[in-house]
Amino acid sequence: MTHPPTAAHAALRAELRDLNDDYAASLDELDFARWTAFFTDDCLYRVVSLENFQAKLPLSTIACQGQGSLRDRAAAIRETAVFEPRTVRRMVSGVRVNALHEDGSVEAQASFAVFESLSDREPHLFMVGRYLDRLVRQDGRLLLRERVCVFDNYRVRTSLVYPL
Repeated sequence: MTHPPTAAHAALRAELRDLNDDYAASLDELDFARWTAFFTDDCLYRVVSLENFQAKLPLSTIACQGQGSLRDRAAAIRETAVFEPRTVRRMVSGVRVNALHEDGSVEAQASFAVFESLSDREPHLFMVGRYLDRLVRQDGRLLLRERVCVFDNYRVRTSLVYPL
């Protein structure tokens, strides 16, 4: 039997939806400084295939531990990486609260779809999957302590340049 959500639960889900919308917008706008601000200093950010996730294998397509690693990733994209120009748009839905812990941390998840437009091709669905998050409240706002992006694709179609 499910219980109707409380006002506090509904407010938390709304806050998580706003966080995910703002997160997606920061990446769609290539605002990597804003993207890194969604994470705690000691964060973990991983992009992993569904197959590896289900098998509990450590291999990740992208793995960043801590703010320094996130900033290095952003700098590499801006300054050193060579890749075909593209536009990427993210859509996030199905935000759920999975657990509330006594220490105040929150486990949540959401589904994502990423669309990619390369300069000489029609836009296509690039990747789908889900975010598995552990969040903490710092200075009155939720921050990602851990975000694991589990993608359902059996392969990366072109190249994974930008974070999910």
